Amino acid sequence: MPNLGATTAGRDAAALFAALGDPTRLSLLTALSDGRPSSIAGLSGGTELTRQAVTKHLTVLEKAGLVESIKVGRESHYSFRRDRIDIMRAYLDGVSRQWDDALERLRAFVER
Repeated sequence: MPNLGATTAGRDAAALFAALGDPTRLSLLTALSDGRPSSIAGLSGGTELTRQAVTKHLTVLEKAGLVESIKVGRESHYSFRRDRIDIMRAYLDGVSRQWDDALERLRAFVER
């Protein structure tokens, strides 16, 4: 079985999965998934999160490339980068193919 983790795509996917390994960051991405940019104040409103906490989580997401920020006056507005999810999908598709191949080899071995 090839080692997907050693590839550039594997490292990119690992960084993305690590960024998503927190429920708060997942909820921030969900809030941004409607396609409309949102400010830190908008993302922290109605939650128990402080603006500082939201900022820290958005920084992690931005470093992973899952969100991008644009300055609008004195505020930063964040938007979700859907294209980065394609990297994760491609990685998971590769892992799925590896498992399918391994199971097929096992099936063939058992049936011999």
